[in-house]
Amino acid sequence: MTAEQLTEIVLPGKVEPEGLTVRHGAVPVPAPGQVLIRMEATGVSFAEQQMRRGRYYDQPAFPFVPGYDLVGTVTATGEGVEPGMMGVRVAALVKVGGWASHVLVDAADTVPVPGGIGPAEAETLVVNGITAWQMLHRKARVRAGQTILVHGANGGVGSVLVQLARAAGVKVIGTASARHHAALREQGVLPVDYRAEDVAARVRELAPGGVDAVFDHVGGRGIVTSWRLLAPGGTLVSYGSAATRDAEGSKQWPVLKLLGRVWLWNMLPNGRRAFFYNVWAGRALAKDRFRARLRADLAQVFAALKRGDVTAQIAAQLPLARVADALRLAESGTVAGKIILSP
Repeated sequence: MTAEQLTEIVLPGKVEPEGLTVRHGAVPVPAPGQVLIRMEATGVSFAEQQMRRGRYYDQPAFPFVPGYDLVGTVTATGEGVEPGMMGVRVAALVKVGGWASHVLVDAADTVPVPGGIGPAEAETLVVNGITAWQMLHRKARVRAGQTILVHGANGGVGSVLVQLARAAGVKVIGTASARHHAALREQGVLPVDYRAEDVAARVRELAPGGVDAVFDHVGGRGIVTSWRLLAPGGTLVSYGSAATRDAEGSKQWPVLKLLGRVWLWNMLPNGRRAFFYNVWAGRALAKDRFRARLRADLAQVFAALKRGDVTAQIAAQLPLARVADALRLAESGTVAGKIILSP
């Protein structure tokens, strides 16, 4: 019987998708407090698109193994880990390292996946679900009857955000290219074509008094428009700088500019609020609290999936060896939902 082998995808530097390399080695052994997860599904997020360009604001030095999150089964446990974790399907948020057949994770950083949810389904909702849930309910604190604007309503985070908002009784205006409008209308979303329409003018037609929250992953100059579209007492949640994906220069500067704007806006006496959302916020200072919140919020997202409030939107599912094709598809902007990689 042949022993299992580790397979991982390495990002060697600023390369085109075809420049990613495959590396093989021995399957790692968990240290005390760790578990070994045999990956069943991982995904392509916007972070990896930025990382391959060297544009993600806190990515590690090249070379490294990308992969922001994963779902898989625990196949080995380190000393001090509850033996009952063996054989359990779990989800984990790792930032890097997920594009591998086997991944070591601290046991405390794993979240059990409920029975009846497949690995690919669950994977669509790990980083995307946590991000959407926390922005909607912990930052903007939306309530039934309110109106929100979601930029990129067909994207990985946007598609989950839209569904969670509709389940909470919130009216949703969503920007997307025209090809996605029919699907958005089916979900009760009012679509706006960001390529062909004046987004600000159209949103003001749909919400003359302003919107109660804006969720903006684009950043750049458009963030000012997002702020101006808020109703009194409204909340802007910025969670990325997609507009600068292909820019040159400092990868930290776009985020620092966003943080600066957020700070200044919160100083204004108009009752509106702004946040820059980072899924990792608070982990360094309060690890146990961070883990408890992650577990609780992801459990809520999985429960929403089981209720049917959210559907797992799988844009495509490809083997890990075809990661270049998966990355190109993600960067094309032509798909809705998440692209899944499987062993």
